[in-house]
Amino acid sequence: MKPVLVVGLGGDIGVYAFLRAAHEGLGWRTAVVSKVVTTFMRYSTLSEWIHEPNMADPVALRDRLNGIAADNPDHELVLFTNLDWTVRAIIQQREHLDPRWHVPLCSLEAFDKVSSKTGFQTLCDDLGIRTPVTLDVGFTASAVAAGALTPDSAVEQIEARGLEFPLIGKPSASADWFEVDFPGKLKIHHFHSTAELREVLEHLAERNYPSEFLVQEFVPGDETHMRSLTAYRDSSGETSLLAGGQVLLEEHTPGTLGIPAAILTGVDQPAFDDARRLLDAAGYTGFANFDYKVSSRTGENVFFEVNPRIGRNNHYVTAAGVNVAEVLARDLLPQYATGDAPALTPTKEVLYSVVPWRLLKRYLLDDALRAKVDDARKRHGIAHPLRYGADASLKRRIYVRLLDMRLARKYKEFYPEPTADGL
Repeated sequence: MKPVLVVGLGGDIGVYAFLRAAHEGLGWRTAVVSKVVTTFMRYSTLSEWIHEPNMADPVALRDRLNGIAADNPDHELVLFTNLDWTVRAIIQQREHLDPRWHVPLCSLEAFDKVSSKTGFQTLCDDLGIRTPVTLDVGFTASAVAAGALTPDSAVEQIEARGLEFPLIGKPSASADWFEVDFPGKLKIHHFHSTAELREVLEHLAERNYPSEFLVQEFVPGDETHMRSLTAYRDSSGETSLLAGGQVLLEEHTPGTLGIPAAILTGVDQPAFDDARRLLDAAGYTGFANFDYKVSSRTGENVFFEVNPRIGRNNHYVTAAGVNVAEVLARDLLPQYATGDAPALTPTKEVLYSVVPWRLLKRYLLDDALRAKVDDARKRHGIAHPLRYGADASLKRRIYVRLLDMRLARKYKEFYPEPTADGL
């Protein structure tokens, strides 16, 4: 059996979690290509660090990867990323990569279908999957000609459709959002008034923002009504992984707002079925991560988006019983192929959390939910992606502990007390 080298791009916590799964479950050698040693890779001995100062240049990134392939002629090579802009760059450069690279990414056509929020909306409408009422706001003549609302007409439509504040604001295309900068920019905006909305729309108009900005209805319920769903659709067109969980607490710092900090794993078969149908309709392959919410008013699942990557919190899948690297391996690497194996769905109820239990339980206002989470904690412990026994030097353990403390301080600053709507 050939040795395997898996290379992660960027080094965010999602990349670390996947490399951990590859090392822990399969014994693969791991490496990270990045401009700097990232927060989550610091003091880690898990992976070799490969310095690439031009990470934002697709051609430079391609050349670096081909150099790695030349340096490892006897290895099977797996390429992994968890950032939208690198996903697109690798898809565009795939035909120029050494053919030994196994790349678990979809086609450019499928990427555009699902990563654009407007494309996602169209898919969901065609399949009868519930999504929030959404207004597409455009800032260029071509966007408006294609059907987007102008900022002024968007405000008028809010009133005409009877939408009530708070409203959610987010980009249609993550890659364009990555490039734009303006005062007060957030990953996701929560608007409590027309004035707040107008301020952001004016900033985008001044910068001729090239894609749509979405203004959405707020689906009622606090963040424990949010759900995470991770899927893998293999190269034969079969969805070979469906996993999910209930979000217990989200991050609340401006740059990471809305990212789950704690999840209780579980099975939601209707949502899994909808995810499978959507991936089939898009002709999608590779990992995908869905965000949806269970309305506190109606109890229905409302899908927000699908990210064309595995997601930062993929360790919850591995912790619940299905190693995410093994899912990829049995699809792309012949020596791990298992034939017509059934789709994998982890059923173990596990607490995934990057915040200490002492802090988390303060934000769980429902007594029954708190007791359920505590029971999972007592049975299985807390699954923390950065706490890995094979990567646990004293310096690394102290550093991870300091990261936990820093995150706890951020809750004190940005979200000191839980609220009924999580805002």
